[in-house]
Amino acid sequence: MEASGEGTARPITFVGEPVLHRPCETVTRFDDDLAMLVADMFASMYAAEGVGLAANQIGIGLRVFVYDCPDETEEFRKGVVVNPTLVMPGPDEEHLDDYAEGCLSVPGQRASLARPDRAVVHGFDVTGAPVTVEGTGLLARCLQHETDHLEGRLYIDRLPAERREQVLAAYEQERDQAAVAG
Repeated sequence: MEASGEGTARPITFVGEPVLHRPCETVTRFDDDLAMLVADMFASMYAAEGVGLAANQIGIGLRVFVYDCPDETEEFRKGVVVNPTLVMPGPDEEHLDDYAEGCLSVPGQRASLARPDRAVVHGFDVTGAPVTVEGTGLLARCLQHETDHLEGRLYIDRLPAERREQVLAAYEQERDQAAVAG
């Protein structure tokens, strides 16, 4: 794998791998191993050209995600959240944003999915200090998407059954064609 900064890019885990489909464990140790995992997660996210990455997307079943993506003003925000708790807007404040969402764990596929255009995540940084991230636009979607991963849920699990099957069939067809061509 290719090194990037202090971390090393690890292979992305794809849909169907058990680690992606079960809730992740709470982080209890804020140590050098966690710091190295976070560095590897950033390296992996950048190598895969993503804007967010959950630990289980590189095969590690811990409640950690990283992000580097724009908010609604196009300002890029970068960070890590350990043991996140997602807070969604109340029904009177909720405005849905319909967007063609994708995922590094379901490469090559996108599907329209409505999500609230604002989200807040509370958690901890890599040292154990409390953090709160307030997101709008794509950052709000990223916070929701990555928190879903840590619950063992992919964005395709939020799609209507028929659309989910279409996305999975297209993914499998592309994967099989790539295997034959490779």
